[in-house]
Amino acid sequence: MDQLTPRQIVAELDKYIIGQHAAKKAVAIAVRNRWRRQELSPDLREEVAPKNIIMIGPTGIGKTEIARRLAKLAEAPFLKVEASKFTEVGYVGRDVDSIIRDLTDIAVNMVKGERAAAMAERAAELAEERLLDLLVPPSRAAGFETTQTAAPPHETREKFRKMLREGKLDDRIVEIEVRDRALPMVEVIPGAGVEGMDQLREMMDNLLPHRSKRRKVKVEAARRILAQEEAQKLIDMDEVIAEAIRRAENSGIVFLDEIDKIAGRERAYGPDVSREGVQRDLLPIVEGSTVSTKHGMVRSNHILFIAAGAFHVAKPSDLIPELQGRFPLRVELQSLTKGDFVRILTEPQNALTKQYTALLATEGVDLNFTSDAVEEIASIATAVNHATENIGARRLYTIIERLLEDVSFEAPNMEGVKVEINAAYVREKLQDIIRDEDLSRYIL
Repeated sequence: MDQLTPRQIVAELDKYIIGQHAAKKAVAIAVRNRWRRQELSPDLREEVAPKNIIMIGPTGIGKTEIARRLAKLAEAPFLKVEASKFTEVGYVGRDVDSIIRDLTDIAVNMVKGERAAAMAERAAELAEERLLDLLVPPSRAAGFETTQTAAPPHETREKFRKMLREGKLDDRIVEIEVRDRALPMVEVIPGAGVEGMDQLREMMDNLLPHRSKRRKVKVEAARRILAQEEAQKLIDMDEVIAEAIRRAENSGIVFLDEIDKIAGRERAYGPDVSREGVQRDLLPIVEGSTVSTKHGMVRSNHILFIAAGAFHVAKPSDLIPELQGRFPLRVELQSLTKGDFVRILTEPQNALTKQYTALLATEGVDLNFTSDAVEEIASIATAVNHATENIGARRLYTIIERLLEDVSFEAPNMEGVKVEINAAYVREKLQDIIRDEDLSRYIL
């Protein structure tokens, strides 16, 4: 992160997300401040709190994508959760502490993956030696002298090593011993919840003796299985957990989607899962508290929270004042225009037209979108969003999938065929649906 300035972060986000400059600028500053905080003296570092953000705007305009791409860019532990899935303590459902537990698990897997990649070469060497032990076992008749015509064991082993590296033995069957990870059936404890069951399973896994079983697999699969086992042996899990907790606490990003669904006052009638109660439970997590996880105690004081919601019915001011205060930055994202749709279809590295062209190229079909076709698709997406529900750029997925339905179906029989998608083709395939507004509500 010391090499990524806010301007560079925005430039990287521009490769995948069209528009929404204000939101990109806000998150870029927030992430850069994470690095700046690490450069402070320990006393002052502890006092600097993250500036949490609320993104306001309709669905399909890039809120989630901005947060996801940002976390990938920063190589930070990232968790996306729906605020509406949580319930107040006392109700049956997930409690908000599971946010920190899940984030810590993600951080552990991230660090573990990095360590495994670093140890991959050494693990591959050890796996190769174990495979050679299976392919060239030591002499079973200890004490019997080898004949003069037999090759020395070392030469035989090196000969098999060469064949193994050249892939000549990949189809040979070997019997390997692997750890049996099957656990006895544990009866669900009433009220334990998903997190409680996970912790119970892990506890049982640690208490019960590790059993192993023998499997017959091809050499190619055995090499992969043994390499994974050797990598696990080389990894110091205590160091992994310590580093993961440090990353989760100082670099973790939580994207709290659908926060508008828990805004608003309590209803005076009917069942309610206490939206205000969920807000009150979220408050200590966002403010900063210590949560017990299976890896140890994790502090949430410096985790960056990015909340998002459409706020069609509720308003950010409908959140309880204490929670509003923990999200000092508010960014309003703009609805997408026809011009934005044209850019979304052509400019990003993962543009839909590029995706479908690459997908059909696997079948030998040369698909080409003309500029007037892109304009027509953008016009239809804009019109349908205005006439029905505005689902933003997600409307493009629906339209293009419908547009290319026949080509995708017949593609295996069209090898070598060049298909040009122009404005006339788009109108031919979609115009009837567009004219019938009731039909377009169901199909597009």
